[in-house]
Amino acid sequence: MLPMKNSTTSLSMLDLVAVREGGSVADALKIALRTAQHVESLGFTRYWVAEHHNMHGIASSATAVMVGYLAGGTQRIRVGSGGIMLPNHAPLVVAEAFGTLAELYPDRIDLGLGRAPGTDQATMRALRRDRVETEEDFPRDVAELQHLLAAPEVGQRLIAMPGAGTNVPIWLLGSSLFSAQLAAQRGLPYAFASHFAPRQLMQAVNLYRSRFQPSASLAKPHVMIGVPMIAAPTDEEAQYLASSTYQRVLGILRGDRRRLQPPIENFMAQCHPQERAAIDEFLGAGVVGGPATVREGLRALTEATEADELMLVCDIFDPALRLRSLEIAAAAWAN
Repeated sequence: MLPMKNSTTSLSMLDLVAVREGGSVADALKIALRTAQHVESLGFTRYWVAEHHNMHGIASSATAVMVGYLAGGTQRIRVGSGGIMLPNHAPLVVAEAFGTLAELYPDRIDLGLGRAPGTDQATMRALRRDRVETEEDFPRDVAELQHLLAAPEVGQRLIAMPGAGTNVPIWLLGSSLFSAQLAAQRGLPYAFASHFAPRQLMQAVNLYRSRFQPSASLAKPHVMIGVPMIAAPTDEEAQYLASSTYQRVLGILRGDRRRLQPPIENFMAQCHPQERAAIDEFLGAGVVGGPATVREGLRALTEATEADELMLVCDIFDPALRLRSLEIAAAAWAN
């Protein structure tokens, strides 16, 4: 196993469980498990999957089911949600699902929470039907989840079973300042979604640290940042492989979401200048290149943010080259 720490910053991974063009959902699930096993062997700290709905190219909508599948196929790595979109679920249901996972895989389950719907408006209505979300709901639901996962109090009428007493670690996720402030107030670890929305990264991280209040679960701030990462033996090959990610981002920007596409030579050169600029902004925290470029890019992000963890997002069309990319990144980070 390679040492997986550079200074005090560790590597983790977020998987969108992409369905590839020409492949099936079953293929995507198997690739996710194989990838989790691979990064476990490389010494990564955790492996998270994200909740998305009504998207043809993403197979992680049943996030708790995916977490159980991945935890069952690995041995040591922490597995969790990055995240569960809390507006889509009743806190009791989330507590019972992750409480069950915590009983099955003790000290290995993380519960990352987001407040976005993770889908379009029509699907959001299908998930929670007539519920109207307000700004006060998310903090209240987070507090209820913390209560349900803690040891039951005398006379407590609503018990999550399983769930009560498991104290599943709760993380708050966000791409703006709202969750940064809430995580600081609650003394919770914080993950910033800089893998797709890096604009407010520094502002959010600084706000979180400056307002952090120690809690029973966390004595000092803990920051994770999302990093789109593609590594290859050369910068040129990495840029070629990254064209699958560039196509995915352009599809998001155009409202044309598809399955993960094969790479295309000189894809960015074929895009309109405004499209190139939008892709570059979306992936502003991205690191793409050969070993030296990846090492320098990850170090620069760490020095700028003082992040405790880098959560890599690595979408490469060929699963074998994805595993190679993660190996290159791990080796570069260890040196």
